[in-house]
Amino acid sequence: MVRIHVMGASGSGTTSLGIALAEKLGIPHLDSDDFYWMPTDPPYTTPREIGPRIAMLEEQAQPERGWVLTGSALKWGMSIEPLYQLIVFLRLDPAVRMARIRKREAERYGARISAGGDMAQKSQAFLEWAESYDVAGPGQRSLAAHEAWLETQTAPVLRLNSMNSVTELAEAVLRHPVVQAGVALSGR
Repeated sequence: MVRIHVMGASGSGTTSLGIALAEKLGIPHLDSDDFYWMPTDPPYTTPREIGPRIAMLEEQAQPERGWVLTGSALKWGMSIEPLYQLIVFLRLDPAVRMARIRKREAERYGARISAGGDMAQKSQAFLEWAESYDVAGPGQRSLAAHEAWLETQTAPVLRLNSMNSVTELAEAVLRHPVVQAGVALSGR
């Protein structure tokens, strides 16, 4: 089976595409946030220590299995990078991406992210961080960091505009020769 890494800016649709691909290919979907963050309420406040994080990732992203990893593991997922058979890099117009993020955050957290809510400050900091993706330097999750990392990878990179629907994006990935070869080898 094929091992795919789907990456891009927050709000570009990496998780949605990863879930769709995993479902269509019958393989596990792994999300970098599930490894990086401890389960807390409010969420995304406590990073998991790096040793256990890497151990969890390696346990689930085994070389003999197919999987789709979504998100970004640039500074801590190096041990599985040689396993990637295809890297899908999603891009999206920054204004559209931020509108998606704001809508998603409101749907997920409602009044908790409004002024006076227990997540208001954290949400505002997250939005500022997410908005800086296209202009920030390589020291954070940014376009510059992703482009620099992609230059070091040996797996083919499929660049897609996530203005397209998840269905269209999944079809483009499924048509890629690496995925076609993986599907043929698995007998699916």
